[in-house]
Amino acid sequence: MLYTLAGGGTLCGVASLVLLIVTTATDFWLQYRHSGAWGNQGLWRFCINHKCHGHTLTVAFWDATRAFMLLAVLSCFAGVVLGLSAFTNGTKNRRVRTGGIALILSAFLALLALAIYTGIMVTFFGKRFLNWRFSWSYFIGWVAVIWLLQLEFFSCVLTEGAL
Repeated sequence: MLYTLAGGGTLCGVASLVLLIVTTATDFWLQYRHSGAWGNQGLWRFCINHKCHGHTLTVAFWDATRAFMLLAVLSCFAGVVLGLSAFTNGTKNRRVRTGGIALILSAFLALLALAIYTGIMVTFFGKRFLNWRFSWSYFIGWVAVIWLLQLEFFSCVLTEGAL
């Protein structure tokens, strides 16, 4: 039973890791209309008319969102590696548990990044632009958080009962 739960948690961790990497790297967190043209932005740059430029503003919320997303990716990677290493050396309850904790930490870091971004964008873009919306990169981040929280929580709870 332990292998089944750890395997499911590790598989969800791998899927979430892919989603977190895509979310962090892509430029479609937000779409907006600017001077008659649609633009989009991610954590690292913004694009208008398919011409992309790095963010020129050094604002604390950008740095915080980027830092928390990068830490979420690293934590998720560590959780996946720990989960996979438990299968190579036989049953390693401590590694499975630590991997689950790393994956839950990853979910909370990504949740924090998305919450900061949401709060600032709703406050800032809601007043500055009339026609804007969150885009697919942003929503993929929320899907990763939900997978990590839901499935890792159940895996950790059930694993504790199996030990």
